[in-house]
Amino acid sequence: MKLVEIKYVEKKPKLKNPIFIEGLPGIGNVGKLAVEHLIDVMKAKKFAELYSKDFPPQVFINPDGTIKLVNNEFFYWKAKKKGQQDIVFLTGDYQGLSSQGQYELAESILDIVQDLGVKQMFTLGGYGLGREIKEPKVLFATTDAHLVKTMKKYGAIFKKNEPGGGIIGASGLLLGLGKLRGLIGTCFMGETPGYLVDPKSAKAVLKVLTKAVKVDIDLSRLEEKAKEIEYIAQQLNEMETMVKEKPDDIRYIG
Repeated sequence: MKLVEIKYVEKKPKLKNPIFIEGLPGIGNVGKLAVEHLIDVMKAKKFAELYSKDFPPQVFINPDGTIKLVNNEFFYWKAKKKGQQDIVFLTGDYQGLSSQGQYELAESILDIVQDLGVKQMFTLGGYGLGREIKEPKVLFATTDAHLVKTMKKYGAIFKKNEPGGGIIGASGLLLGLGKLRGLIGTCFMGETPGYLVDPKSAKAVLKVLTKAVKVDIDLSRLEEKAKEIEYIAQQLNEMETMVKEKPDDIRYIG
C-alpha cells in the first residue's frame, strides 16, 4: 500500500462546474457534522474512498460484525435548480497524523477534485474558544480579497488576527495548496467550546454555507442533536459541581 491510495467504488462522475466542500474531523467535529448532514439530506452518492498509511492503524467494527479500514470518502451531488452548481463532498474518519501525511493527503485530494473540474472550494471547521457559547458566530478566511465582501454578505465575519495560530490541518492546507494551483476557496469556522461534538456550531456554519452554494436544506436534525449535547453538557456541569461541593461523598468500588 502506498502512503495514499484511492479506490473508486463507482465510475468517476461527470460534473458541470462543481464546487468542492470539505468537512473532516477537527475541533468540535464541526466540519464533519456539517458535511455529513449535507450528504445525508441531499442524498449525495459515494464514488471514491481514500486510504492512507498516515491514518491511525485501526479498523472500525460494523453492526453486522464486519470491519472497515479507516478512510476518507468522496461523494457527489448534481444541481437540481438553475443557479446551483454540482458539488463534491469530502468527509472521513481522520485527518493525517503527520505534517508530511497532511501534505500528501491534501495534494491527493486536490488532484481528485481538480480532475473533476473543481475551481472553487469551501472548507469547514471549528474555532475553539474553550467556553460555552449561546449563539456561535461563523468566522471566515479566503484565498482572494474580492471574496471578502461576498462572504460577509452571507453572514460570516472576519476578525483580524483570529484564529491566532491560523488554520491548522486539512481545512487550511487545502486552501493554501489550492491557491498555488489557481483554485479559489474559503474556510468557514464555527465558534465552539471545543471539548464536545458541536451540532449547534455545525448548524451555524451550514446557515452561511448554504447561502454561498445556493441550496436549501432541513436543519431540524442538527437542532435535535444540539439539544441532546446541551443536555449532556448540563449534566456534566452539575456532576462537576456536586463533586466540588461534596468531595467526601464520593465512593470508589474496586
